[in-house]
Amino acid sequence: MSRWRAALPLVLLVLAGIVLFASGSLHQLSPHQLVAHQAELHTQIASHPWLTRLAFIGLLTLTVATGLPGTIVVILAGGFAFGVVDATVCSSIGLTLGSLVLYLASRYAFGAGSRQPPAMVAKLHHGFERHPVSYTLFLRFVPVAPFGLVTICLAWLRCPLWLFLGASWLGGTVSLIFETSIGAGLGDAMAMSQGGSFGIGLFLHREVLLPLGAIALLALLPLLVERLTRRRRQGTRRSG
Repeated sequence: MSRWRAALPLVLLVLAGIVLFASGSLHQLSPHQLVAHQAELHTQIASHPWLTRLAFIGLLTLTVATGLPGTIVVILAGGFAFGVVDATVCSSIGLTLGSLVLYLASRYAFGAGSRQPPAMVAKLHHGFERHPVSYTLFLRFVPVAPFGLVTICLAWLRCPLWLFLGASWLGGTVSLIFETSIGAGLGDAMAMSQGGSFGIGLFLHREVLLPLGAIALLALLPLLVERLTRRRRQGTRRSG
């Protein structure tokens, strides 16, 4: 019974994510919907600047806390609606708060972590035990796995709260700069297009291509690090 009680917060977060996803609310943030209601959206933001930003932070906090795969949709919509600077600041707050909620719920559910860890946690355990600070920063800066999954893994590994929050905020904000830039770039590209409609051609604009390229390079970093590590290990074996 105590195990179920400990898992209750995490279960409630999962259920909240399922309800949010099934409600179709995230569909309203799709590029097609944002384009169709662009004038309305910017009127609401101009009329209620603080309220709209707080609502955006709350929605992103909820999606991150539930581990929904649609988090990127909310972040891109934020860039589209608020621009790079405002969207990055708001997204950084929402991402950090949502990660904290998921981390605390997972840590409470896992208890002391004495049970056999899942395969993903077992893979990360060795590197975390040897260099906890640098390894946690690496996991947050380099997208080796989905953000929510890394959060759960760090909770199982009993990552100190100060380290988790610092790495989540810093690493998450770096990625957010590029992701909100894509959303803002779509808005700018659409404003420059004649019809103002959404299409594949919008992704060919420089405002969108540059941040997309930066994210692609960031996604390739794990492969580069793995190759360099493998070469170093091979060199150590040969010299030994």
